[in-house]
Amino acid sequence: MNTTARFLSIAAVAAFASFGAHADEADGSQFALQFDTNRTRAEVQAEAATVAPTRSQEPAGSRVVTYTSTADRAAVRAQAAEALRTGKIPHGEFSAM
Repeated sequence: MNTTARFLSIAAVAAFASFGAHADEADGSQFALQFDTNRTRAEVQAEAATVAPTRSQEPAGSRVVTYTSTADRAAVRAQAAEALRTGKIPHGEFSAM
């Protein structure tokens, strides 16, 4: 019985001590951002209205660049076949250069 009482008292002290480590405000207000501004709502809305037309609606990097080649298809295929024969480009799944 003495061992059980000792174990329970140690567990109670440990539980009580652990509550102090978690003490904080329940709403997490220490992480809230604080803003102090002198601008009115109308000023902010007017600025937002002027910025929107100057922005592009197209996401950056989404435009496709077209390129018109002057090379002959047969010449390009012949160069690729020659590079493959000489080992300048890999062929197959496990080929090494």
